[in-house]
Amino acid sequence: MEPEEKVTKHKFFKSFVTGILIVGVFVSGVFTGTSYGMRAILQGDRSFTVSAVSDLFSQSNESSISFEQFWNVWRKVQEKYVYTPVNEVDLFYGSMVGMVNALNDPYSVFMPPAKAEEFKRDLSGEFFGIGAEIGLKNGAITVIAPLAQSPAERAGLRAGDTILLVDETEVSGKSVDEVVTLIRGEKGTSVKLTVLSEKSSTPREITIVRDVITVPTVTWSMKDADVAYLRISYFNDTTWNEFDKAVKEIKAKKPRGIVLDLRSNPGGYLDTSVKVANEWVESGPIVYEKYHDGSEDQYSATGGTPRFQGIPTVVLVDGGTASGSEIVSGALQDYGLATLVGSKTFGKGSVQDFEYFADGSALKLTIAEWFTPRKRQINKVGIEPDHVIEEMFVQKEGTEGTTSDDFIDKGLEKALELLRTP
Repeated sequence: MEPEEKVTKHKFFKSFVTGILIVGVFVSGVFTGTSYGMRAILQGDRSFTVSAVSDLFSQSNESSISFEQFWNVWRKVQEKYVYTPVNEVDLFYGSMVGMVNALNDPYSVFMPPAKAEEFKRDLSGEFFGIGAEIGLKNGAITVIAPLAQSPAERAGLRAGDTILLVDETEVSGKSVDEVVTLIRGEKGTSVKLTVLSEKSSTPREITIVRDVITVPTVTWSMKDADVAYLRISYFNDTTWNEFDKAVKEIKAKKPRGIVLDLRSNPGGYLDTSVKVANEWVESGPIVYEKYHDGSEDQYSATGGTPRFQGIPTVVLVDGGTASGSEIVSGALQDYGLATLVGSKTFGKGSVQDFEYFADGSALKLTIAEWFTPRKRQINKVGIEPDHVIEEMFVQKEGTEGTTSDDFIDKGLEKALELLRTP
């Protein structure tokens, strides 16, 4: 996940998010809408033949293009590399990976077919896994909770179970991420966990068949009876429908205030970010895009009365608030429609174009930088909150720090305090 922060300062969000076994690797960014086939099933011929490389060689073997050295290296690898046969497909894709990496832009990436498929699946909001959260408790890998109706819950995995083995691999001394990697796998495959429950001295084996797990990106609840707490964790394929439903439900409660939690939200679709901001912004630009030739695009509010218009709002942000979530935060701050609470945001102010190719590979390329309505550039700078919270989550005395109940959410406390003030 870019930006990726493991268990460091904010244990509540970081440890439990990275410990969810169903979650793949998100790549943060603002993507230019969905016109590049992000939601479509990949189609076309994914086959790759060596003759295609030969054709490329014959077309580019000209001094004016200066590709001779590339093909010279290609030939030498084929002729002299000690471990044969050389996988020419890997050489071909690896060369393109290296070419894009040479831009030294962490958000521009060439993805071979398998990686592109994984990326598409991540953005769809569906993941393969067992559906459970794990963490460290007293130095042991422990099940925090299985998700409701998940394969883990159906198989009998319970909160508090200590994981001893994954298949035949001992997990003692391994990190949470290492155990997640061991357990994660494709739909329909199985994994055997040897676990020890809190009330037993005899380990038991549980075989779990991995499946597709859908994780909601939007959740909400009422705080203080009349303040709505609305969290958006990502802007992917499912976010808008989930958000739209949440807005209708929240409006029915007639809240006097809203806490919009965008902490650790790494971004996603540009169009979804704009539509979310539009629920507060009545008119005017929400974000500007500036391209290499100096030209600009403007994404504006669509008109009409925003459903959250006039409702006092506090936005929670932190160093993991990036890209699309910074678009929303920046727009609401610029228009004075919300108060930002937390720590400075990540500073991901660039836009990526995403394109699939016929063989299933894909290119994610930075094509523009974006600016807030007041033309603030936030790339590598971030957004300063109106109220800074130095330590967002404080562990309660006498607790082990393994569940959300063990922490005081200082950001949420400050947000509710501000909304209580006339």
